[in-house]
Amino acid sequence: MSFTEDMERLQDVTVRLEKEQLPLEEALALFEEGVAVVRRCERFLSEARQKVTLLASEEERGGEDQGIPWDPLEEEKDA
Repeated sequence: MSFTEDMERLQDVTVRLEKEQLPLEEALALFEEGVAVVRRCERFLSEARQKVTLLASEEERGGEDQGIPWDPLEEEKDA
């Protein structure tokens, strides 16, 4: 699944768990699926962050070999 598909599935799982009266076994299975999806999304975002840091490194800009940490929350503050 792609990241977008995973996020959509996570939303579907969340809605079902919040809105439906599910048998305990089905609710637990959905919860477990949701946890697995969250882990995949976290892994994807971690890898993406590493790529961005690498691409923005000083070496790529002709300087020292140190990555520039990327913090998406800092971008939101600046906007």
